[in-house]
Amino acid sequence: MNTIIIVGGPTACGKTEYAIEIAKALDGEIVSCDSMQLYKYMDIGSAKPDAHELAQVRHHLVDVIDPREKFSAAKYQKLAREAIDDILSRGKTPVIAGGTGLYINSVIYDMNFSSADADEDERNRLRILAEKEGPEALHKLLQDADPDAAARIHPNNIKKVIRAIEAARSGNRIPDFDKSFVPYSRYSPKMIALTRDREELYDRINRRVEILFDKGLVDELVFLKKMGLSPDDISMKGIGYKEVLGYLDGRYSLEETKELVKKNTRHYAKRQLTWLRRYKDIRFFNLSEYEDKNAALEDIISWLKKKQ
Repeated sequence: MNTIIIVGGPTACGKTEYAIEIAKALDGEIVSCDSMQLYKYMDIGSAKPDAHELAQVRHHLVDVIDPREKFSAAKYQKLAREAIDDILSRGKTPVIAGGTGLYINSVIYDMNFSSADADEDERNRLRILAEKEGPEALHKLLQDADPDAAARIHPNNIKKVIRAIEAARSGNRIPDFDKSFVPYSRYSPKMIALTRDREELYDRINRRVEILFDKGLVDELVFLKKMGLSPDDISMKGIGYKEVLGYLDGRYSLEETKELVKKNTRHYAKRQLTWLRRYKDIRFFNLSEYEDKNAALEDIISWLKKKQ
C-alpha cells in the first residue's frame, strides 16, 4: 500500500518543524505543499525552511520554480506525484507538508487538469467588468451560466467567480466540494492537521510577520522588483509580497504594511482551517493542549503508526 502522510494546518502553526520530526520518525522525505516555497529567490516572505531544517531531512519542491514563470495546480500535481513516486520507489514515506488546499487536493484526488488553458483576454475582460461595474455584475454572469455554483460562491470572491464562469462556459461546471473529487487510487493518504488555540495562533502570526520584516522582507521585494516582477505575476500575489509591493509603490507606510500583512495572514489561516475541516478522514491535533512539543509528537507519531 502506497501510504503517504499529509501534514496540513494554518500558517504559523508549526508545520515545518513538526513535519521534519514526523519524517525522521517514519523514515520519510518531505514534499512541500506550499504555493510560495516553490519559488526561487523568495526565501523570507514564504518562511521557507532554513539551511538547518533542510539538512535534517530531504525536501522536495522547495526553491525549484523561477518566480517569473507561470505556475498552476496542474504543474504542481505533476511535480508532486513525480517526487512522491520517487520516494516510494526507494521504500521511504512521503510526507506532504503545507497549507495550500488546492495543491493537497491535486495529490490525493483524481483531478483532471487536461482542459485547455483559460483565455487570458476573456479573463481580463471579466476582471475589468468586476472593477468597473462591481462584483455583483460579474456574479450575475455566473448566475446565468451556473446557478448552482453562484449559490455557493460569494460575489466578492472574484477570482473564484471567474473560474466558475470559465468552467461553465467550457461545459465543465464546478461541482460541490463533496462531489468534486474521486480519491487517487495509487495513494493511501493519512491526513493530520495541526492547530493551535486562536489567541496563540494569532500571536504566532503577528510575531512571525515582525520577524520576516526584521530578516529583510522589504529588501527581498526590492530585489524581486529589479528582476522585473510586478503585482501581475502569480508569484507576487502571495501574502507578504503583494502588501510590500504596495509599500514600495508608496500606497502604505511601513507600519500600515506590517499590520496589513498580519491581518491578511490571520484571515488566510482562518480560511485554511475551514478548508481542512472539509476532509472526512483528517485527524486534528491542537498543539496548544500539549505540555510541550515532544508530548505532541509522541501522540501524532503514535496515531500515524497505528493508521499505517
